[in-house]
Formats: sequence, structure tokens, C-alpha cells
Amino acid sequence: MRVFAASFALFAIAAAAPATAQRATVAGYVRDAETGETLLGASVAVAGTQTGTITNTSGFYSLSLPAGTVRIAVSYIGYAAATREATLTAGQTLRLDVALRPEGEELNEVTVTGDAARREEVRRVGVAELSTETIRQLPSVLEPDVFRSLQRLPGIKAASDFSSGLYIRGGSPDQTLILLDRTTVYNPTHFFGVFSTFNPDAIKDVRVYKGGYPSEYGGRLGSVVDIYNKDGNRVRTDGTASIGLLASRALIEGPIARRKDGGTARGSYMFAARRSTLEPLLAALNRADIDGIPERFYFYDLNGKVGVDIGPSDRVSVSGYAGRDYVRVPFLEDASVELRYGNATTSANWTHLFSNRVFSTFTGTVSRYDSNPIFTIAATRFDRPLTLTDVSVKGDIEVAAGEAHRLRGGFWAGNFNLRLSRSFNGETNFRARINAPYVQAYAQDRWTPSPQLSIDGGLRASYFRDGNYLRLEPRINAEWRPVQRLRLQAGYGRYNQFLTLISTEIFTGADLWLTAADGVPPSFGDQFVTGVKFDIAPRLRLDVEGYYRTMRDLFELDPYIQDPAGLSYAENFRFGDGYATGVETLLEGSVGRLQGFLGYTWSITRRRFPNAPRVGETPQYYAPKFDRTNDLNVVLSYPLGRGWKATPAFVFGTGQAYSSAVASYPVYPGPFQSSPAYVVVANYQGERLPAYHRLDLGITKTGRFVFGTEYELQLQVLNAYGRKNPWFYFYETRRDGTAKRNRINQIPIPLPNVALTVNF
Repeated sequence: MRVFAASFALFAIAAAAPATAQRATVAGYVRDAETGETLLGASVAVAGTQTGTITNTSGFYSLSLPAGTVRIAVSYIGYAAATREATLTAGQTLRLDVALRPEGEELNEVTVTGDAARREEVRRVGVAELSTETIRQLPSVLEPDVFRSLQRLPGIKAASDFSSGLYIRGGSPDQTLILLDRTTVYNPTHFFGVFSTFNPDAIKDVRVYKGGYPSEYGGRLGSVVDIYNKDGNRVRTDGTASIGLLASRALIEGPIARRKDGGTARGSYMFAARRSTLEPLLAALNRADIDGIPERFYFYDLNGKVGVDIGPSDRVSVSGYAGRDYVRVPFLEDASVELRYGNATTSANWTHLFSNRVFSTFTGTVSRYDSNPIFTIAATRFDRPLTLTDVSVKGDIEVAAGEAHRLRGGFWAGNFNLRLSRSFNGETNFRARINAPYVQAYAQDRWTPSPQLSIDGGLRASYFRDGNYLRLEPRINAEWRPVQRLRLQAGYGRYNQFLTLISTEIFTGADLWLTAADGVPPSFGDQFVTGVKFDIAPRLRLDVEGYYRTMRDLFELDPYIQDPAGLSYAENFRFGDGYATGVETLLEGSVGRLQGFLGYTWSITRRRFPNAPRVGETPQYYAPKFDRTNDLNVVLSYPLGRGWKATPAFVFGTGQAYSSAVASYPVYPGPFQSSPAYVVVANYQGERLPAYHRLDLGITKTGRFVFGTEYELQLQVLNAYGRKNPWFYFYETRRDGTAKRNRINQIPIPLPNVALTVNF
């Protein structure tokens, strides 16, 4: 750990050192003038130069500038750009907070300029984002959803119409770190995994690191989804309510700790709730005696955040989330499955300015996930309750060490606790507890030796006590801009993962997390990424990225172990490896009034495990179900006038790999059974389902009621031309030993959706 001690010593020296004799520091927050909400990723630059920076995840920026008179230009997409003039003296530190006003259609050109400047950060290699406005506008399966919207981006794939799981650059969902207000969320799904737990009304910012992510993140092999709740309105009390077929939502936000001078309040709050409203429809379907319909079902989400400035250099906030699902589904004549599962998170955050050049964030987090699937067959009950608790504390320090260096370092320490048991008819026959402390630390530097070149280098160390595993992870990314409109990018990183998700792929509420341990080493892998990004025109951009990643020491429960009794923890696992490679292309921008993006991905993903297909004694690589050779997404938005907007979305993808039946043979179970049971022999993952394609159409109408309240009406049709995309095939053997293939489709017909949102 000496490297980190040296790094923090460097931070301390940088914090204590005075500004160079000929330079000054300008720093502050960028906010929305109408709500007081901080703006993440806003561009702050010296007008007429290439000197600038981006606000961090707290909306704070810091610039080291030459002494003299400067014009500071601040911009953000959807807001009117603002400029501030300041005369700086050598050694001065100037606090300059800026409030930007949202702008309308008539100032569209300024909006585009702000967009281009803000995207300096999000166009770094491997980074992507979607605005919450886009998430709400996209046609969706009954409910606007963060994860389903992200699945439209290149390199991010969906398993099916009925899964919100993120398969990013060949990684399974457990290889993606999901953070909500800096807190890990372990199973963020609702309604059998159809959509995620994140209420789009409560979300402020969603950023995705698809690969090659920086040292400040760790713990996963593949990618990061970093989500932040809204802080709340500091100016006035606002609210919104939405009624939909599947769920209804409500949000209220407003100021607290108002200032005596009547200015923007020193604090704010936000509370949001979402509750399923599908129960009347389910009741009607049950009365119609339709098989497979849940007898009972509900889910809910609660989001909240409260924050207060306790001084010009200090802000504290507390945010929380709680969500739960309950479903009971009968199957066969005397069997049923009952699922109860949910997440709860709490995050307490303190941001402190040591100086205008040293910004810090300290956070305490608690994340809890629990599930209890109950299967009842002929009055016999099977239970498998699970509770996972992750308690941690983390700290981050950013230092603007000069014009060419921006240092960042931090730590993340916590304890992962998992309790799992199984019972049969009320008697517990298995009980396990995992208690695993962990410590992580990192240091990184963004070095900008010239306006054309920037290099991000860093090192992360991770220690996992269960098994005493210490891993070092070097990371480096570089960007060179030979001309203003062209970016050439490359990066490399080593990544480790100490957890694995055992998924049933049927009900996400029955998923199980397990950890590395003595005899079960953590997974690790290397990522290599390259990028070429070109501004075709001021409002049109083309991004191309290539990647290659390895996955080693992948561990999962061995499916061929029938009875784990008497086996050690490590003996229950099998170990494998894999790789993924691909090229992603994104064309994004606007032509006239038409806006949107076209994304195409060519990729290959392969896995290899013992007992999988083999030639001789060598296991062979196979294509997992989320492998897609070709994947195309087109999302467009066109204003029709008078508050109407059309949002069509089209997707095409290579069919999933699956195991096809090639033969069967009889097995006679015992001497007193004359009729054989037939076993189907499959060509493991050797065939492909037909190509997947679907068109969704959405129309939005915004306006005001006669009493002045704003509203938004959404009319949507999913699978507009009724494509019958297969979900999977399953085989049943007849008495004569032949096998019949049955096809289960995904959304087989055009599916309408209507939602009304009112702002008050």
C-alpha cells in the first residue's frame, strides 16, 4: 500500500502549496437558475481558448488560470450559455458560482453550442449517457425505464423483451457495477426483471462507463452505471404525478433553510414514489381463468433526498431508496411460486472544500437486498431466504494541482455480509453465512501537457479478506486531438471481481450472489479500447470504438453437482474463462428538426467451462445467449408542432444462440419400471434463433390545462408491426422417444401504452 501513501502525500503537498506566482484559481458551482439543482458535466472554459474543465458529480469546477482579465464561458445542454468576466491577480482564489437558465426553442443555436461543449467529458473513450428526458420519451414496455433505454446504446444488449438486465460488451449483468448516489445496488429489477427499480422522475443523471473505466471505480470486470438522484428544487415547491397502465408515479420537491434575503435556499428536498396499478387488470384476467396469470402482484419504489449547505464550503445530504416486489403465481394444478424481494439503500454524503483547488467527498453507505422464493408443490413447501447487506465508507479527494494536472484519490472500505438458508416443509436443511470485509484505494492523474493531448493514468488496489486476496489494477487512457474536430483515443485497464451472480434466468427474485473465498479466487481480466470520434458538423457527430477484453477465473456453481452435502464451499464451483471483442458505431445529432441517433455494434462473445462442449479433453468456447454478432438501434425524435412530438425506435439483432436437440436415447430408471424415460441430447449453443427486430412508435403531447397546469400525454405502441420474435425453444419428449420443439414468443402483438403526467 506504499504507492497509495505516497499518492496521498502528493495530494497533501498539492493542497498546501500556494498557487504559482503568475496564476490564479477560479472555482465554484454551476446550477439551474430556476431550481438551484447542480448541473453535472457542465462545461466551464475561458472564452476564445481551449482551456476549460467539466463540473464533477457535485456540480463543482476548478480552473487554474494566468493572472489578468478573463471571460469565463459556462454552458450546458438545454440551457442558455452564460459568460462572466473577472480580473485575476497572481495567487488569487476566486469563488465564482454560476446559474444557467433553461431556454426555449428560439435559442436552439445556443443550446447546440452548450451541448457540444458539455460532451467533452462524455465523449471520452468508453463513456455514454442518456438524458432523463430521453428516457421518459422513448417507447417502453408499459413504463419508462432507465435500463431499457440504455439497452438502445451501442455495446449494451438486452436478453429479451422481458429482461432489463444490462449485457455490456460481452459481460453478464453481474459484471456491471450499479451505483445510486454512490451506493451499490445489487438486484435493481421489478416485475420478473421486466424493468429496473429506478424511477425516471427521481433521477438527475445517468452515466455509463462501458469499458476501460477509470481507477475511481472498481469491483467489477466490465462496466459501471453511475446514477444520481435529484437534489430537489431550491427556489420553489414543485411536483409531478403520472398515471399509467402498469404503474403510477408522484414526486414533490422544494426548498428548505430559506435565506432571510429571499434568495436561493440553502437546502432542498425531493421525495418520489411509484406503485404498481396493474392489479385491476390481473383481477380481470384471473376471472377469465387464463393460465399463468399471477394471483397477486404488486411493487413499489420510494426515493428521497435532503441536502443542506452548512457553510460556503460544506454541504451534507442524505438520500435513500426502498423498493419491493411481491408476486404469487399458480402453475400446474397443485403448485405455486411466491416471490418476495427488494432493495433498500441509504447514503449519507458530506462534501467539503479544503480550498478552491481541493474538493472532497465523504460518504457512508448501507445497501440491503433480500429475497425469499417459496415453491409449493402438492402441499410441500420449499423456502430459500437470502439476505445481503453491504455497509461501507468511502472518501474521494480532487486536487487541481495546476494547469496540466488534475489529481484524484480515495478509498472504499466495507463489509459484505450474506445469509442464506434452505428449508423443506419447515425444516432447515442448509444454512450458510458469508462475512467478507474489503478495502479498496486508488490514485489517478489527468495530465494535459497540451490542449491536443490528455492522459489519464491511475492505479487501484483491492483487498478481500475472505481468502486474503490483494489485487493491483493499473489503468491508462489517452486522447489526442490533431485537429479540433477529431479525437483519437486508446486505453488499457486491469479489473478484478470478487462476486458472482447465480441467476435462474426466470425470476430475478431468486438470484443469488456468492463471493470469492479460500480456494475460489476472484475473477480478473484485461480491457483494451480504442476510439475515433469525429464532428461531422456542429450538430452531427460520429463515434467509433473498438474493444477486446478477457475474462479469467470466472466462477459459478457447478450445475453437474447434484448433492452438495459434505462438500466444502470451494468444491461447489467450476471455473472458466472467456473473451469479448467488438466495434461500436454511433451517429448522433440533428438534421433540421429531426434529432436522434443510429447505433450499430458488431461483436463476438465467448465463454468456456469444464463439462461444456469439448473436443477430446479440451473444453471448447461457446456463444452465451447474450452474444449478438450484429446489433442495430435507431432512435429518432421529430416535433410535429403545437406540443406534439413523434419518437419512433427500431432495433435489429442477430438471433440468440441456443441448444438444439439432435438426438435422444432411452433410460430405464429401475428394474420395476418397464417404460423408459427419454433424454434429449443437445447441440450446446450451436444454433441461432431467427433474427430479432421490432419497431416501437411513440407520440407525446405537452401543453397546459385551462387552469394553467402543465401536462404530458404519451401514446405508444410497442412492436408496431406485430413481429413474433422467439424468446426460446423447449423440447418435450413423446412416449415413443421423439422430441417436439415448442416455441415461446416474446411480445407477439402490437402492445399499446398510455400515460398521463401532470406537473404542478
